[in-house]
Amino acid sequence: MSERDTFNRHLLHPWAYLPALGDDDSTPVIVRGEGVYIYDEDGNRLLDGPGGMWCMQTGYGRREIADAVSEQIMQLGYSTGFFVINPVETELAQRIAAKTPGDLNRVFFTTGGSTAVDSALRLCQLANNIKGMRGRKHILTREHAYHGSTFLAASVTGKERDKTAMDTWQECVHFLSSPCAYYHDPDFSEQALCDYLVQELENKILELGPENVMCFIAEPVLASGGVIVPPVDYNRRCCELVQEHGIVYIADEVVTAFGRLGHWFVSEEVFGMTPDIITFAKGITSGYVPLGGFAVSERFMASISGEQSGGNNYSNGYTWSASPVSCAAALASWDIIEREGLLDHVRQTAPYFQEQMRTLLDLPLVGDVRGTGLMAAVEMRLDNDAAGEALLAQDYSIGELVDNYCHQFGLLVRPLINVCVISPPLIITREQIDDMVSALRKALLLAQDELQVNA
Repeated sequence: MSERDTFNRHLLHPWAYLPALGDDDSTPVIVRGEGVYIYDEDGNRLLDGPGGMWCMQTGYGRREIADAVSEQIMQLGYSTGFFVINPVETELAQRIAAKTPGDLNRVFFTTGGSTAVDSALRLCQLANNIKGMRGRKHILTREHAYHGSTFLAASVTGKERDKTAMDTWQECVHFLSSPCAYYHDPDFSEQALCDYLVQELENKILELGPENVMCFIAEPVLASGGVIVPPVDYNRRCCELVQEHGIVYIADEVVTAFGRLGHWFVSEEVFGMTPDIITFAKGITSGYVPLGGFAVSERFMASISGEQSGGNNYSNGYTWSASPVSCAAALASWDIIEREGLLDHVRQTAPYFQEQMRTLLDLPLVGDVRGTGLMAAVEMRLDNDAAGEALLAQDYSIGELVDNYCHQFGLLVRPLINVCVISPPLIITREQIDDMVSALRKALLLAQDELQVNA
């Protein structure tokens, strides 16, 4: 057995394709990163199109973050939020509270996005139980939503094309239509689609009874579901509607927070809404170390704390909740974003990025290009009669083909079946965007030729 063949011998990766467990020797082995680039074991340079996992905001090789982590480890390498407080978690919470909308000033730290979502949902369950509303258990979510991999977070995830036999909680979870124009009637105007989707939400609330609905959880932009940007005013109208019925609105900003759209948080500044809870993770540390959490409104917490608490605890937490090392990395990343003006850079660069990505629409293999800020998706499709399992297998093969060709041209992409998602580090330049789109075009053309797709 060669050295290359041993890399996967002991590994079980996230979303592992079980029929080929341990047999896939095509997975690139990445050994270092610098700026927007990563390098494989053979020294080949790849532009990191997915930005790690939507998270590599400030780019690779940031000495400031490494130094902050090193210094924190030597000063206080661990501290538990269960019964003590550390200064760096306090400072980070203060910074977050200063940027969140409304009175979302109470911050709970977790280990990542999945645990942030799970913790927010458990807080909603606790609140209803404390208030004597134990029947209020139903959760509204959406098709193509992705909220995480813990049991509760996976249960409210709507990536319906994943082939898996894993269990989820279905009894009280309800999926609404994906807010993606590409999947709806092409004759719908944006306003008509928005009206339809909001009416669907209201109908579901009335069907279940508002008194039985706990929350509506929604990404402002559906990220891993294919970078789905809802119609204008959709997010705001949904938020106002559920809050009118006394239902908690959770904005899942695990991807969109910390600069992806050029703002610390996008709920209010981009979409004009004030949720009850905002979850976050990924870009908070620029991906260097794990950290996540949520910010919840003071009004929400006032209804279940003090004399209103019934003596209850919020019995939820993690060994590494508010890790001082993670919080130090987050503060260092925050300082870089501010010092280098990366939020302004994203807002200035995003229109060019979206424009260049849309040039790929002239390719017959490309069905749709969509996005906002520094996140975009290219959806590929073949015009044939494939359906069901055959269509899924075909779409997987398209994504794998394009992915392999992209590597040849120095680009790493993330194929979500037949959708390539792009979310590069926030420091990306126009020249690097040009290189990225050029490489993706070359890969799509080769895949197109191999699949015999005609214009």
